[in-house]
Amino acid sequence: MRIGVLSDTHGDVAMAKLALTKMGNIDILLHAGDHFQDANELAKTKKVPVYAVVGNCDWDNEKEDLLITAGGKKIWLTHGHRYGVKASHRQLITHALEEKVDIVVYGHTHVPVSVFEQGVLLFNPGSLTRPRGIKGSTYGIIEIDGDDIVPFIHEL
Repeated sequence: MRIGVLSDTHGDVAMAKLALTKMGNIDILLHAGDHFQDANELAKTKKVPVYAVVGNCDWDNEKEDLLITAGGKKIWLTHGHRYGVKASHRQLITHALEEKVDIVVYGHTHVPVSVFEQGVLLFNPGSLTRPRGIKGSTYGIIEIDGDDIVPFIHEL
């Protein structure tokens, strides 16, 4: 299972489409908010299931959190703004352990993160359009093969 991951595209669908091209073959696409409508546009481009949540810059009346199963792993998709992600991962980990998820995909900070904490992958692909931190525009790939979860952060 190969999962494409985007967040914080902020209306730049052209940049998001470029990232989709660079991703190559994926089985599903996750969009962790800010701009939910971008995910709808991407769904028309890539013929794979697209899962998206709203972020703090979205005005759509859609879900802020989704739990999905992919490749036999339970994934929690959230933007993260309601869980204090700019300060720490504490609230994410607490909720992830309560929900018994294997992977948390979030955004909001515009800073890429790929770290395992207490057996849970915390994964933020960063931002394509407004990157912060040491990397430029970034997107993510998560590969699941049996029990193995292998995350990648890629620069455009």
